This record gives sequence, structure tokens and C-alpha cells, in this order.
Amino acid sequence: MRKKLLINLAMVLVIPGFLFTVSCAKKTIRADTSLTQQAEDEAAEKAKQEELARQQGIEEQRIQEEAELKAAAQNMFLNEDVFFEFDSAVLLAEAQVILKKKAEWLTNNPDVTATIEGNCDERGTNEYNLALGNQRAVSAKTFLTDLGISGSRLTCISYGEERPVDPAHNEEAWAKNRRCHFTIN
Repeated sequence: MRKKLLINLAMVLVIPGFLFTVSCAKKTIRADTSLTQQAEDEAAEKAKQEELARQQGIEEQRIQEEAELKAAAQNMFLNEDVFFEFDSAVLLAEAQVILKKKAEWLTNNPDVTATIEGNCDERGTNEYNLALGNQRAVSAKTFLTDLGISGSRLTCISYGEERPVDPAHNEEAWAKNRRCHFTIN
């Protein structure tokens, strides 16, 4: 009988111990799943941040490329002159192509105003060259206004022979000096 009592007593003490350890194990498993979920959440958040950083880098690159294109177009506007034949203010076919590009740039930049500078070579009197330079600037302005650019955005000025690109005294230099140059106000 004593044996039975000891066995029953041992069972009463051992069974709650087993139940306690088994129930503690279940809590640990739950904690492990919450740690796994937390790790997954952190990984997902890190992936979101990496994607956001990648998209931001792409956007910055696009903005930089647009700025470079705008700068190149502005350089074309400023650095590409319109040239004329000797003693003439008639626009050549090449000049019309250049002016069409300039009109497109002015259309895309409606807040820009420009000055058209008429220039001549050194042959002829100062008065004649000032008048011819003005005729050349007005000819370019008229062409641009015919393409839809507001005349109020364009100013004409003549420098005659006073601002040569090439100061030499030969036909090559004179051809470079018969031009209209554009500046942005």
C-alpha cells in the first residue's frame, strides 16, 4: 500500500511538472514565430527602403540628364550663329534651319527673352555696316516671329563691323563676321 501511495504521490508531483514544461515549450515556440515574423518584417522594410533608394537614384539621374539636355540646347541657341552672304540680309537655307531650331528652343522656354545682334565684315562705311547689321537682325527676328515667337521677346541691335569674330582681313574672316549672334537677356 505504501508503494501505491508513493506511486500516486509521485504521479501527482510528476504530472504537473510535465504539464508545466510542455506548456512552457509552447510559449517558446510562439515567441520563435513572433521573432520570425519580426525578421520577415525587417527584411520587407529593408527591401522597401532599397527599392525607394533605387527609384530615387533613377529619378536623380533623369533630372541630371534633362538638365544636361537643356544646357546643350541653350548652348546651341547661344553659340550657333546665322551667317549671310556679302552685302545681303537675305536668310540662306542653312540660316533658316538654324533659326527653326532656335524657334523650337524659344517655344520650349517661354520665359526667355533674347537679343539678336547683327554684325558685318569690315568692308563698307561704319554707317552702312550699322544699317546692314540691323537689317540682318530684323530679318532673323521676322523669320522667328513668322514661326510663332512673340516679337516682344526679341530685341534687335546692330554692331556693324565693331565686334568681329575673326579680325583677319581675308574672305574667310569676313564670312565669319557676316552674322547674327543671339544672346539671352
